Amino acid sequence: MARLLTIDDVDVKDKVVLVRVDFNSPIDPETKKVLDDTRIKAHGTTTIKELAEKGAKVVVLAHQGRPGEPDFTPLREHAEILGKILGKPVRYVDDIFGEKAQNAIKQLQSGEILVLENVRTFADERKKGSPEDHAKTEFVQRLAPLADLFVNDAFAAAHRAHVSIVGFTAILPSAAGRIMERELKALNRVLENPEKPCVFILGGAKADDSLEISRYVLDNNIADYVLTGGVVGHVFLVAKGYDLGKSNMEFLKKKELMGLVPGIKELMQKYLEEIKTPVDLAIEVDGKRREISVKELPTDYPIYDIGTETVKKYSEIIRKAKSIVISGPLGVFENEEFRFGTKRVFEEIASSNAFSLVGGGHTIAALEGMGLADKMGYVSTAGGALIEFLMGKQLPGVVALEKAAERKT
Repeated sequence: MARLLTIDDVDVKDKVVLVRVDFNSPIDPETKKVLDDTRIKAHGTTTIKELAEKGAKVVVLAHQGRPGEPDFTPLREHAEILGKILGKPVRYVDDIFGEKAQNAIKQLQSGEILVLENVRTFADERKKGSPEDHAKTEFVQRLAPLADLFVNDAFAAAHRAHVSIVGFTAILPSAAGRIMERELKALNRVLENPEKPCVFILGGAKADDSLEISRYVLDNNIADYVLTGGVVGHVFLVAKGYDLGKSNMEFLKKKELMGLVPGIKELMQKYLEEIKTPVDLAIEVDGKRREISVKELPTDYPIYDIGTETVKKYSEIIRKAKSIVISGPLGVFENEEFRFGTKRVFEEIASSNAFSLVGGGHTIAALEGMGLADKMGYVSTAGGALIEFLMGKQLPGVVALEKAAERKT
């Protein structure tokens, strides 16, 4: 990966710094209140705090929700939460680049923080385009002359070629914030030069990307093993020729996952030893857990977890691993009866000496619920950006920073 500039490479004292963060948070649809401040805290206690302490005039750009959705709200409360987290006043203005916003930026003193309005209230914010195209928008044209530096800290939104993500990089000196820097370091550690053996664990209910990730990490000699569970495991079992039973097969059809089967079948023929599927499963019978071997398929009951034998086999592979990437739980962990597979595998990872990278909301929720999150090497808060990175795709936000760094050096 090309080199990016970071906050270490720039002098920010008395400079106006535009910081794009990812404050996008769960919102109560009724009260419109922020339900979880994890992302605000992450950016606030690292990049924003550091810039303010170094004497920068910090101007925060962020989005919340999408126009027309219940979570599309102004950022007034986000600014208040940020102020509480930092223990200092944070200014807010309900404008992005108009006269109100411009005056507020001009009035900023060194060390002060200003949060501008939700960038998605600008109609063209979500249009895709090159940094050069976006640099011509009114948004960038109005704000860039007032700023000395652009810092992108929003790794979670870096897969979007939106105006506030890439537009400023074409005309302002640009650097990566601490969250962006940290995410990229952790990802490069498992994708560019992973310590071997490297194991990818793919689970969860969203199986759409499982084929592409598996193909990329196996074809590029990144992963030595891909272990499957959850709905991903179900699709891979079908590709192996198993009939999961009427209700389970209907579920896969409804989720439009059967189209992945031919590609997975082809991949499994190529990587027979490397791709592992469950050897036993937990089904729900009268609200209780019952384990069956895959040889006993099809079943009339819903499959909700991997079984004890699968946990043993996966644990043996995990114990020898030096790098582990986890994307998705291995069963319906929210139900006490079907937490076993996810819990046992995650505990095995937590007690191993391997570097572990964890991503995805449900995975993090499972780890936090089991008290294991702080025992992982790196927990990524990114969703779509992380998945695209794992599929070997270039992220527009990162590429824009790389190009800006080339111009500077």
